[in-house]
Amino acid sequence: MEDQQYQAMIVRGLTLDPVTKAPIVILKAEGGTRLLPIWIGLFEANAIALEMENVATQRPMTHDLLKNLAGVLGASVERAVVDNLRENTFFATIYFRQNGEERRLDARPSDAIALALRARAPIYVSHDVLERTSAIEIEEDLGDIDQWRQWLDHITPADFGADPPGGGARGAADPERKDREDG
Repeated sequence: MEDQQYQAMIVRGLTLDPVTKAPIVILKAEGGTRLLPIWIGLFEANAIALEMENVATQRPMTHDLLKNLAGVLGASVERAVVDNLRENTFFATIYFRQNGEERRLDARPSDAIALALRARAPIYVSHDVLERTSAIEIEEDLGDIDQWRQWLDHITPADFGADPPGGGARGAADPERKDREDG
């Protein structure tokens, strides 16, 4: 990936919006201090949490099934990219490699992140998206898990701007993606 267009990110944690109680996944710039909160659904938050905690389930969950299906079809997940923000809704693309050919699949960021975690694939956010969001710069590395929990427990909606980015606005519908020809 070109560094001028994309920022490599890691999943730093999950938290709940203190007002709506909606789950939020917190992405952190690799080697940096920038944080990007994305409001997600409860089931996707659970899928991300299970993978982050290395919890094995008796049967494959949806994102495990997608990863396994890709493998059966001879494809591998190469990366997940949060590549657009429109009307407070984030959009993502999952990049696969099959028979040497790159293939793209439109996805919600939460699904792209959950699949990327399972496939041990990198996660990126476009610089354009980062510039248009209420991303947060933290002044110190909150490396200790207790420090992170304390920080996450004390964030407020004001920390993210007036409207939560990522479609977390109260009652927001999940509009069909129409921002590019292939999606």
